[in-house]
Amino acid sequence: MRNALVFVLIAAAAVSASACESDDAPAAAPTTTATSTTSTFADATGEVPTDASPKSGAASSGAALTVTDIRIGRQPGFDRVVFELGGTGSPGWQVAYTDRAVQDGSGKTVDVAGRAILEVRILGSAYPFDSTVPPFDGPDPVTDPGAPAITGVYKKLVYEGVTQSFIGIDADQPPFAVTALADPPRLVVDIATQ
Repeated sequence: MRNALVFVLIAAAAVSASACESDDAPAAAPTTTATSTTSTFADATGEVPTDASPKSGAASSGAALTVTDIRIGRQPGFDRVVFELGGTGSPGWQVAYTDRAVQDGSGKTVDVAGRAILEVRILGSAYPFDSTVPPFDGPDPVTDPGAPAITGVYKKLVYEGVTQSFIGIDADQPPFAVTALADPPRLVVDIATQ
């Protein structure tokens, strides 16, 4: 009986380890507010977004996350922005269209190219010196010529437990979806291409 239990545990660990290598492994589902859509495995695997309303979800208790990478890519029917995170916990989010890109704390306006601005607020964030994770030090804005509908991902500012970014979009407020993934923690924003 003991050998059977050991075998089951080893098999479960192997399945779990192989799932960690995929961008499709969903994180623990955070609580969402009435204005958000529920994050599901289907959202993470690439369904084309159909709703442009604001989305939000709660961070896990004690989350202390720092943005370590930002990637942009094209998928059939949508463009994807991935905020890779380091630290502890699962991210929360507040994502909505805004008329102006205004930095938290300073009130400075950020010049964002495109016809629409999607503000991304990653909840459960920590300053790099608190999370002890090296922060993303790539370009500002982050761009990818393979996804021309996204004009750029601008300013990764951390202020009072929130990382604020702006996504410039060359379309008039297309539908979008937001998903939290695990291993490593990521926040994924899918934006429909029109």
